[in-house]
Amino acid sequence: MIKKKLTTKEQTTILEVLKDRFHKNMYRHKSLDWKAIENKLIENPAKLWALNEMEKTGGEPDVVDFDEASGDYVFFDCSSESPVGRRSTCYDQEAQESRKKFKPEQNACDMAMAMGVQIMTEEDYRKLQKLGKFDTKTSSWIHTPADIRQLGGALFADYRYGHVFVYHNGADSYYAARGFRGTLRI
Repeated sequence: MIKKKLTTKEQTTILEVLKDRFHKNMYRHKSLDWKAIENKLIENPAKLWALNEMEKTGGEPDVVDFDEASGDYVFFDCSSESPVGRRSTCYDQEAQESRKKFKPEQNACDMAMAMGVQIMTEEDYRKLQKLGKFDTKTSSWIHTPADIRQLGGALFADYRYGHVFVYHNGADSYYAARGFRGTLRI
């Protein structure tokens, strides 16, 4: 079983990384206050653990919004390219098991669940792209609606030619340049 709590040293380290990233990228969250975010993170050790997992796999998580209705801060993976520690994955377990040859070691949906995050929706992905240019050389799986998934497909997105593109592929496909981006609400 995976422990979903950080040691004091790990907690201090990830909070420093997040604080530094927050201050270096104020354009992503102009009206937000770091101290309020930090307090909420300290109060939610499982969520802080999930952010640490995002960081360990190359996601470079950063707070990008505050949902006034729920009181949640919203974090996105803000790495310039699809997180390196989450690439070469097919979409989900069903797709992974369906491969006859060259099965990938992991799949995006199970990885996200184990990390305690959600795979970005198309709406989230488009919001991310308004904050900068992401996935200009890679692509990222995004949440796939059930009707598409039932037919064997899955969605992914990238940024090319000044536009966000959303595509489809067989859910069992995987590429060295395709991973997934996560979101976390706290």
